[in-house]
Amino acid sequence: MSRLSFKGISKRFGSLIANDSISLSLEAGEVMALLGENGAGKTTLMNILFGHYEADEGSIEVEGKLLPPGSTEAAIQAGIGMVHQHFTLADNLTVLENIILGTESLWSWRHERSAARSKLAEMADSYSLAIDPDALIGSLSVGERQRVEILKALYRDARILILDEPTAVLTPQETESLFVTLRSLTDRGLSVIFISHKLHEILAISDRISVLRRGKIVASLNASEASRSELAEKMLGAAVTRPQLEAMEPGAAILSLQGLNAYSSDKLPLLENVDLTVYAHEIVGIAGVAGNGQAALADVLSGLNRNISGRLELHGKSLIDAGPAEFVACGIGRIPEDRHARGMIGDMAIWENVISEDLRSAEVSKWQIFVDKAAAVKRAKRLIEQFDLRCKGPLAQTKLLSGGNIQKLILARVLSPKPDFILANQPVRGLDEGAIAYVQEQLFAARKRGAAILLISEDLDELLSLCDRIAVMYQGSLSEAVPPAARTIVTSSAL
Repeated sequence: MSRLSFKGISKRFGSLIANDSISLSLEAGEVMALLGENGAGKTTLMNILFGHYEADEGSIEVEGKLLPPGSTEAAIQAGIGMVHQHFTLADNLTVLENIILGTESLWSWRHERSAARSKLAEMADSYSLAIDPDALIGSLSVGERQRVEILKALYRDARILILDEPTAVLTPQETESLFVTLRSLTDRGLSVIFISHKLHEILAISDRISVLRRGKIVASLNASEASRSELAEKMLGAAVTRPQLEAMEPGAAILSLQGLNAYSSDKLPLLENVDLTVYAHEIVGIAGVAGNGQAALADVLSGLNRNISGRLELHGKSLIDAGPAEFVACGIGRIPEDRHARGMIGDMAIWENVISEDLRSAEVSKWQIFVDKAAAVKRAKRLIEQFDLRCKGPLAQTKLLSGGNIQKLILARVLSPKPDFILANQPVRGLDEGAIAYVQEQLFAARKRGAAILLISEDLDELLSLCDRIAVMYQGSLSEAVPPAARTIVTSSAL
């Protein structure tokens, strides 16, 4: 008897078929990878399992017992835990408070903190998930927060753990630590559903791989018998070839930073004496382990942090005192690291997000006072087709899009005005092979027409394959930007 069985699960959203008669099984102590392009139906299927959605057809059994549909409480009681890609933790509460939240009756007159603390300590030691129970969530790194999410599921006695894009925001070291933890957990009988777009990671951690395409299971194979090229082809229905960097002579200087310093609101140093020039027709990469100043640099180049000194110029014009609107008006396009929190407004329609940085343009504005909705919707329709945005149309809510399609929406908004300088901060994080190739093609096209691009990424392979020059950021300082072949890129504390 399988620990978990999906039997003929189907789910529709209007005319869109998200899941089409899916049947799957998961065994005790097994890691099953769920692979598919953005919008293939992976997250929908997991939301049905965890009770967020109710299937239109089919049923789910856990250890031979029917799982009541549409009930998160029933899923948790059946031993199902889910760690979402975007963590669901309260930053102002401690680790212990987050873990016990929702486990006690509202009528309890006091928290059983002593027993909870003992159980947490035992679990943390047993599973090598050390964490300070009294630390505020807001003070933890991304890897530590993920550890708390896993402990929260295990605290509720989960026997099936769903991990949705668990490595999307982790450093390579944190990813390896997570894999060590997962191997320890599965050795003890825990079953894991691992959702990811990183094919090398799927091959490294999973026992079995199920591939979804347009809502259907199109392949199920053992990880030991699979290859990256085979998986990519099964996922997309065709072979995927990433674009190659073409040699080009750099043009005029577009962005220039000299002696740039940045400070937090508390006057703490974030960037120190940064020098960088980015030229037309080139992509400059910023390598480094997360937390070494990349976010601070992105905020400065987006106009979000004005606590700066030194020189910041675009085409020789100083932007040292400029805000976000002035940056956009001067020809700076921004692809943010967090596409959900900073890249779009989920409750707005697609057409509204498309014009959100261009409200006063002649194309969509009447007398620079009123938005011409008909013209704005027309523009959105054109960009939906141009950027292959898979959605119900420009009037649909943006939050209903898959991660890859949200990224395409941001690209459409950023690239359609043809900016002179593009800040691309983790532009392919969490995307499938097809979407990655598409994003890279768009960046290369912008480079070819003369844009200067600054690419911030923690993926060295991405930087080495896309960039004309690479600089390393460490503790707020930036090294000289040189061609990839000129040095071995090191991003650890050995710098």
